[in-house]
Amino acid sequence: MENITMKYMPEINYNSDEKIWSGVEPPAYFAEDLSIGEVIFHEMQRHPKLIAQISASENTVLTREELFSNSMRVASYLRNLKLEQSDIIGLIARNTTHIFAVAYGCFFNAMAFHSLNINFEQEKIEHLFNVTKPKIIFCDGDEYEKVKAATKQLNVRIVTMKNHKDGAITIEEVLATPVSPFFQPARPQLGSKQNLVILCSSGTTGTPKAVTLPNNPADTKMFPFVTSADVLYVPSTLDWVTGLIVTVASGIRSATRIICDKPFDPSDLLRLIKKYKVTFLMQAPPHMAQMLNCPEFNEDHLSSLLYCIYTGAGCSLEVQQSFRSKLAPKSLFAFGYSFTELCGIGSINLHFDQKPGSVGRLAGGYKLKIVNDQREALGPNQIGEINLYTGKYWAGYYGNPEETRKLRDSDLWYHSGDLGYVDDDGFLYIVDRKKDMLKYSGLMYYPHEIEKVISQMPQVAEVCVFGVVIQNEDAAAAAVVRKRGAKLEAQDVIEYVAKHVQAKHKHLHGGVFVIDDLKRTNNGKTDRRATKTYCLKVA
Repeated sequence: MENITMKYMPEINYNSDEKIWSGVEPPAYFAEDLSIGEVIFHEMQRHPKLIAQISASENTVLTREELFSNSMRVASYLRNLKLEQSDIIGLIARNTTHIFAVAYGCFFNAMAFHSLNINFEQEKIEHLFNVTKPKIIFCDGDEYEKVKAATKQLNVRIVTMKNHKDGAITIEEVLATPVSPFFQPARPQLGSKQNLVILCSSGTTGTPKAVTLPNNPADTKMFPFVTSADVLYVPSTLDWVTGLIVTVASGIRSATRIICDKPFDPSDLLRLIKKYKVTFLMQAPPHMAQMLNCPEFNEDHLSSLLYCIYTGAGCSLEVQQSFRSKLAPKSLFAFGYSFTELCGIGSINLHFDQKPGSVGRLAGGYKLKIVNDQREALGPNQIGEINLYTGKYWAGYYGNPEETRKLRDSDLWYHSGDLGYVDDDGFLYIVDRKKDMLKYSGLMYYPHEIEKVISQMPQVAEVCVFGVVIQNEDAAAAAVVRKRGAKLEAQDVIEYVAKHVQAKHKHLHGGVFVIDDLKRTNNGKTDRRATKTYCLKVA
């Protein structure tokens, strides 16, 4: 694995005058004028008898030939509706057998889909779909009535993927559509400026926004080490960028993909990895912490893993090191940094053993600068806001130019809202969210600083620190999840922090809440605001 690590280690340059780091663009493997849909269309015709997809929950198996045929049938059905490339397709579904044929069918037609999470309330669905106004929506029968009520003003067709309901079109009807023997993928009319998909922002700061992602051929370069011998698994559905990334990668790299339509369960995931000999796992860091805290983790479930990539949230060094210890030394254990609007992974740490805690070097084609509150660029080892430049076209938040301008400035730099620094070797480290800054006794602090200390307690599985307003100040409080079988009381945590943190304004003046689990967003990230609300409600 060391030679793989070195082969794909991102090269990076630093301009000391401008204080800008740049990732070196790797060479293209596919013709750069081909869209993602065109590349997947051609690649899926190779190795037709290889297994493309196995559903662990529905017990279905599709070869690449079968998935390819189903994808063309979905595309043909949409073409028969006389839809334009500018029309939007709605998705709100689990990882069931035929949902990826819907995704590929949209790619083949150069039509963007707008994917929402199944747990969204009716009001949120109504708001988001009123922004993009999809012409047809693919959803599970479990969500049919909710989706129907939310879109009653749109007069939209609804196709159900499973648990079919009266009044809906079934996916089986769609898959019965004949395919022309001369079927070819559509070329995007706007080229790389055309939207590939529309996802949703995480919503941790309010109502999710509709995030456009471009149909950029450069994204076909992702995960070049994956081959047809690999078995991929990611718990995310198509409303998260990790779910999209693996959907694209498995189509291009001819790898087998394992899917499951059940909610995340750490024990189930460990058993799934062992049963199907998964070689590539991509997940959110909170899932890792949950896996560490279940009995099966100490058994031999991870021996097949060659690549373990985690991204989308912060992760304590203790969790990372505990998880790494269960992997073979040759396995690639990598922390990636990204956010949905970035349209890909901005940096990835392929050298965890040498640079623990880092999110790695910049991906090829990206630029990075660290800026202070005066927008001045900072040098190595100085903490400031992370700004990124992708070189890619981005249409912004669909129908929301005001929020688009807040995130990306006129020079096309993304203002991430994350604080971090770059070391002398060009490795990026995340410190905390800029918006999470708190003040107590007139002194600034960040939740991550205290979480880092509490996570070192042997009895603690997970922790979330937030501010509680006491006399107009942000007193630090902590929600703590015990490790399985541990005996831990709130006072133990308060005393531990007091002993190990010299700065008294970072002590837990707001108290400690020992709870069974943290509150999470729909993709498993820790939801700091929801956790705070829950703790104060039950206190």
